[in-house]
Amino acid sequence: MEKRKDKVLIMGAAGRDFHNFNTVFRDDERFEVVAFTATQIPDIEGRRYPPSLAGRLYPEGIPIVHEDELYDLIVEENVDEVIFAYSDVMHEYVMNKASLVNAAGADFVLLGNNETMIKSQKPVMAICAARTGTGKSQTTRKICELLLEKGKKVVSIRHPMPYGDLEKQAVQRFAEYQDLDEHECTIEEREEYEPYINKGMVVYAGVDYGAILMEAEKEADIVIWDGGNNDTSFYRPDLQITVLDPHRVGHELRYHPGETNLIMADVCIINKCDSASEENILQLEENVRKVNPKAIILRANSPLTVEEPEAIKGKRVLVIEDGPTVTHGDMGFGAGKLAAEKYGAGELVDPRKVAVGSIKETFHKYGHLEDVLPAMGYGKQQMSDLEETIRRADCDVVVSGTPIDLRRVIDIDKPLVHVTYELELQNEDGLKEILDRF
Repeated sequence: MEKRKDKVLIMGAAGRDFHNFNTVFRDDERFEVVAFTATQIPDIEGRRYPPSLAGRLYPEGIPIVHEDELYDLIVEENVDEVIFAYSDVMHEYVMNKASLVNAAGADFVLLGNNETMIKSQKPVMAICAARTGTGKSQTTRKICELLLEKGKKVVSIRHPMPYGDLEKQAVQRFAEYQDLDEHECTIEEREEYEPYINKGMVVYAGVDYGAILMEAEKEADIVIWDGGNNDTSFYRPDLQITVLDPHRVGHELRYHPGETNLIMADVCIINKCDSASEENILQLEENVRKVNPKAIILRANSPLTVEEPEAIKGKRVLVIEDGPTVTHGDMGFGAGKLAAEKYGAGELVDPRKVAVGSIKETFHKYGHLEDVLPAMGYGKQQMSDLEETIRRADCDVVVSGTPIDLRRVIDIDKPLVHVTYELELQNEDGLKEILDRF
């Protein structure tokens, strides 16, 4: 009698889940992946992982359903294993999900690096983080600049954000602004890709990270992994740099899989030292040494560059911040609020009173948010809701701390001051020496 295939369900958020499937389960006849569940990102369920990506064993693709259906799916489909495959959640949260899965009768599994990291033919440097919003993207850009100065061909590969047509998004290359329009990028995607384009760099992303790597290797001496959230690298790094946030001391030990990144780090960069207390920085350094005493620790600042700071003084200001940082990243503020306070805003306008649609739902979900508006834009409807919320706000000026110029993607009927920030190492020579050895 032929042995029954192990039935597998993968819990995700349109990123790590697809990668784990591609590297571990695709074309493996021992398993049947019955579904992906989705959370964190609005409106990504209800799709199917397409046959062109799912492989020969799944001619109809694989359904993607909301995580609320998890327990019933395990019971109804007699699922054997549930793979947890998303990031930036507390350790307690992970075990709560494990308890639910075990109660339904299935095994709860966290796949390790040996199975999920792809080996590149080129040297790989991975930039990861302990939490969302630590500044890993600005760190990545800084490292790319230093390597370019050495005459190296550098290509960055960004953690996935495939919120649209998965088949069309299998392999994406961004080098010009028109690439963002052609791929119908959301605000979240633009926030990551546009800063590379501004600096004349190339960045890849998509769904199939084996195929993406093969394309990137054709034009790179060095591959840079630019992580998303606090996820681990999809590629086996020859050097791993983990970015830490002194405004959230202790989170590096309490969030999954950020603690994994901390333990794996060759180098830890403590960012935002210019806006954090020395006490917090020292505590963070102590926490690093406890779990990873071999890691090199560097300090960095994240100085603000503000367009027309005089336009802020004494004004009623609506502050817009990077969405993921202030939502599931748990930060109550970002660069926008810091700039508004620094340059003398007369009042911070409460966006909760005028929020509409999915933006209003975001405030309900993330109760810690008060006087900042998250730049949520995972789809056209949500971008429309963001635009309408801004229109309804009774303010003199909008201060935007997102990495992109929002005026490129939505209509803003008020004066806007854009705040940007780049990494400034307190000991740049220390990082240069590390790169020289690499």
